Amino acid sequence: MSIHREIDIQFQGTPRTVCTHWIDGYVVDPGPESSVATLMAELGDEQPKAVLLTHIHLDHAGAAGALVERWPDLEVWVHRNGAPHVIDPSRLVASATRLYGDRMEELWGRIIPVAESNVRVLEDEGAAAGLRWAFTPGHASHHVSYLHEASGIAFAGDVAGVRIGDGPILPPTPPPDIDLEAWERSIALLRSWSPSAVAIAHFGTYTDVDRHLDVLGEELRRLADLARVSDDAAFQEAVHATYAGGAEEAAYQKAMPLDTLFGGLARYWKKRDTAGQT
Repeated sequence: MSIHREIDIQFQGTPRTVCTHWIDGYVVDPGPESSVATLMAELGDEQPKAVLLTHIHLDHAGAAGALVERWPDLEVWVHRNGAPHVIDPSRLVASATRLYGDRMEELWGRIIPVAESNVRVLEDEGAAAGLRWAFTPGHASHHVSYLHEASGIAFAGDVAGVRIGDGPILPPTPPPDIDLEAWERSIALLRSWSPSAVAIAHFGTYTDVDRHLDVLGEELRRLADLARVSDDAAFQEAVHATYAGGAEEAAYQKAMPLDTLFGGLARYWKKRDTAGQT
């Protein structure tokens, strides 16, 4: 029987913001290094079989190097588009530092390179050790999702959206990789797996898969259309209204900061308009 655990790493002291999933010895998205002490305490002394990264954004993958530092022969799985930045995170760190400035270490902690020998580079699809994976871009150009075949759970990072408790299902849309058509294809791919549940980093595991993916697709299009006709301030206000006053408002604010969302969709539309598409 498969064993699946949700580990709340208490990012920035806020519950239900970042969820690391543990499935039969595999760690999916260890979160940022700033929360690695919480994760280590939950993992104990037993080395995981591997770390499975859905993508390399720091709130998902930042602790990978710290886990390899703890267990030097630990394998880290990552899509080929993201692998170079796990091995040499200097460009990733420089980009994040421009965005977060003096808060970089407070938010994300140390960004430790992972030796190339520890990195398992994933192609667009494959299977091994009871897991399937597939390239699922839209949120990020290096995003993969995993299907744990014994349990039927799909571990889908951010491409399956943000959903915290009884709050809304929303797409996180930071720059620079947002691509609506690719995201919709990725939603369709997840659906084609007929998973028993969808597991996401923000936050948890949900068994109403068809409804979840339906609502996510509708919200993705709604917010994309809104971004095309509004400014950043109006967009933030509209997104905030979906969860304002709810029990999980603080978690939503940390999981998908409002000031990061408009830019990804605005960049998408600018690229589309430049290319002469509608």
